[in-house]
Amino acid sequence: MTQGAQDSPGSGVPAARPRTLHVPQQPTAADVDRHETGRHEGVRGEHTHGERPAERRPVVQRASVRGQILDALRTALVAGELTPGEVYSAPALGERFGVSATPVREAMQQLALEGAVEVVPNRGFRVVVRDARELAELAEVRALIEVPVVLRLARVVPVERWAQLRPLAEATVRAAATGCRATYAESDRAFHRAVLALSGNAQLVRIADDLHRRAQWPLAGGRLGRLGHADLLADASEHTTLLDALVAGDLDVVRALVEEHFTGA
Repeated sequence: MTQGAQDSPGSGVPAARPRTLHVPQQPTAADVDRHETGRHEGVRGEHTHGERPAERRPVVQRASVRGQILDALRTALVAGELTPGEVYSAPALGERFGVSATPVREAMQQLALEGAVEVVPNRGFRVVVRDARELAELAEVRALIEVPVVLRLARVVPVERWAQLRPLAEATVRAAATGCRATYAESDRAFHRAVLALSGNAQLVRIADDLHRRAQWPLAGGRLGRLGHADLLADASEHTTLLDALVAGDLDVVRALVEEHFTGA
């Protein structure tokens, strides 16, 4: 998806530009006929007349389309392809994705619950405008939650458990090397989730991941904070350095690293 959109005549709602984000194509009725056992390619959209009987419907239903649209919209948010302050209509985004407006609207409603967008009656959804202060507040809250947990885990988690996280830490470095903020964002959250999961507290992991996701959204004007390639690499290297300290059991270094990590978040 390209950033922003052009206004459609008389509507005041940004219309679609040429599609760049990809959502798997929904199967046609002929596709369904060719795969009567339920195996199929693509993703099914909404109900249409002339569907096969229920026993012949593909396993993947509209919920999967909504989930894929939600993932695509989250990626577009992180990448700055949805501009803060702009209004996007579900029909226009649906045309861009090649699906109906319904799964887009449902995905946008979820983003509204997460605080990423707000509903604009009779127009669509406006991407929330955030400033540097909000980003700093999110970093502070994340630090209050994650720093003491990591320090506690550093005292009790066996070395071999930390060593098992090495592939995830190295994956963040590879993701940073691509220079793609959205790719790095997913890898970054995966590493943090894995660390916090060692606490055995699923609610902690869920809340911390939600805060982390919010911290990855762009600021007002579409600014993406620590966007540079070198900054992504530096952030990723902190993961591997932290893991080294955890494996070594060096609590002083661990404390310094986690506090610094969130200061620069």
